[in-house]
Amino acid sequence: MKPSNPSSGDTTPPIIRLESITKAFGGVRALNGISLGFPTGRTTVVLGPSGCGKSVMLKHIIGLLRPDQGEVWFQSQRVDRMREHELVDIRRRVGFLFQQGALFDSMTVGQNIAFPLREHTDISRADRHERVDHMLELVGVPGTARRMPSELSGGQRKRIALARSIVLNPEVVLYDEPTTGLDPIRSDVIAQLILRLQDTLSITSIVVTHDITTAFKIADTMVMMNEGRILLQGDPDLFRNTDDDVIRRFLDGRASPEELGELTNNFEGNDS
Repeated sequence: MKPSNPSSGDTTPPIIRLESITKAFGGVRALNGISLGFPTGRTTVVLGPSGCGKSVMLKHIIGLLRPDQGEVWFQSQRVDRMREHELVDIRRRVGFLFQQGALFDSMTVGQNIAFPLREHTDISRADRHERVDHMLELVGVPGTARRMPSELSGGQRKRIALARSIVLNPEVVLYDEPTTGLDPIRSDVIAQLILRLQDTLSITSIVVTHDITTAFKIADTMVMMNEGRILLQGDPDLFRNTDDDVIRRFLDGRASPEELGELTNNFEGNDS
């Protein structure tokens, strides 16, 4: 468990800022005027039910989506106004761990990790190999460079994907459900890796997750989203002690009476 880091006394400047971001798809608002700052060198965990806008928020950070209203800032650079070629530098500074890893099945582990180096740098082949080996050591799967992703376990593939996301030495890593599909032990390994990267590489981590156990292990700051809005943000103790019914039920994994009522109605309808 991380020590508490009260946000009220935290003067760490944000490396990324979202200011009054609104985004709609087909008339349905995915983000409804959210404003967030992500402190440099810290881990921010974003919680919320499926469809609440968490992944949409991540895509705004690297310009994969543009807001209908509001501003996105990476330090002093306004991301939402950048042209596509101007976003290349921002995306090199931000690693992205996709929910399913998104490894190339036809490439070896080493080739997967080296792919960003081939695309975005001119370092020699020998230096690429050295860099890949270092990444594999860092995430705890040394000696796997020549293996194929299909030969690895789910937890190992997740670590390889993480190695690829940090191979360019990013300042920020975005994690989209990093423990999805993993058992509690493998989830703990990923949590410890996130903490290690923050400590050893001073990486700013933004983690979207449903995994409450992992969230409390890694978070300096937590954010709860629902229906495109922010319900609560602050240090983990604020969340542990909240009496907000929506947040409390999410953290405890309890359905609302209305949700249970829908289930009962469905069963009654099938019996009639």
